[in-house]
Amino acid sequence: MDHPSVIRPLEHALFAEGKMGKATLFRSDRMLVGLNCFEPGQEHALHAHAGMDKLYQVLQGRGLFLLEGRELAMGEGDLLVAPQGVPHGIRNTGDGRLVVLAVLAPAP
Repeated sequence: MDHPSVIRPLEHALFAEGKMGKATLFRSDRMLVGLNCFEPGQEHALHAHAGMDKLYQVLQGRGLFLLEGRELAMGEGDLLVAPQGVPHGIRNTGDGRLVVLAVLAPAP
């Protein structure tokens, strides 16, 4: 993908059986922008990043943000920030697909 350009994230959604699908929309040394794509019932297990902040925004679907032992309901348009070192994850508890924009800074 050439940059700068208009990106329509949902056109790049990738789904996989048995695990979360991932697509990279942009990457530099300073930032990674990608999609996390979940079929119903799939999840991204609780994990944390050292020295890296992560922003999630729900583009499609609904589910749960897992954040430091809490489960927070999420839906289209919702945004969550997981600062470095804070355990976080996502679970698709809906009946349809879940697509989440993920921004990590600095890039892994």
